[in-house]
Amino acid sequence: MSIRLVVGAGAYNNNPGWIHTQENELDLLDVTTWANRFDENSITAILAEHVWEHLTYEEGLQAAKTCYTYLKPSGFLRCAVPDGFYSDKAYQKAVQVGGPGPKDHPAASHKIVYNYNTLSNLFLSAGFEVKLLEYHDEEGNFHYNQWDGEKGVIFRSKYYDPRNKDGKIVFPSLIVDAIKT
Repeated sequence: MSIRLVVGAGAYNNNPGWIHTQENELDLLDVTTWANRFDENSITAILAEHVWEHLTYEEGLQAAKTCYTYLKPSGFLRCAVPDGFYSDKAYQKAVQVGGPGPKDHPAASHKIVYNYNTLSNLFLSAGFEVKLLEYHDEEGNFHYNQWDGEKGVIFRSKYYDPRNKDGKIVFPSLIVDAIKT
């Protein structure tokens, strides 16, 4: 049996056939909500699109360790967050810690802005192998490594976000696959 799980699904349903969850039913920081629903080493894939930036680094590490526990060997966590090395000032203002808008705006609860180094290190520290899928480097250059949407669609990505067209990246995400070894 293949269990494929979306955490923090929000209004998106980009992955039909996956289990879509919200924080109130599966909390990344409360292992009992996981233990009540899944066996350890039972999940094939976890997808988290723009979730990890709502956790502190320490909370993100704790959440990564929980996901590691519940993933099958060779299972993976596909994680997308705002990209701290994307050089557009308006984008960085929109995704900054605390966000630009009122408290009910989702960005208002951003606790960290990751770059490919900090996000990779977080997952490596939790025991994962990390494969970078989409990211900007320190000079603001975009890098893309082929990935399969059949294994989990990230809407805010080069190919799936309609804002990113004609080869121009307007709203990027830093996307990694964290693979349980």
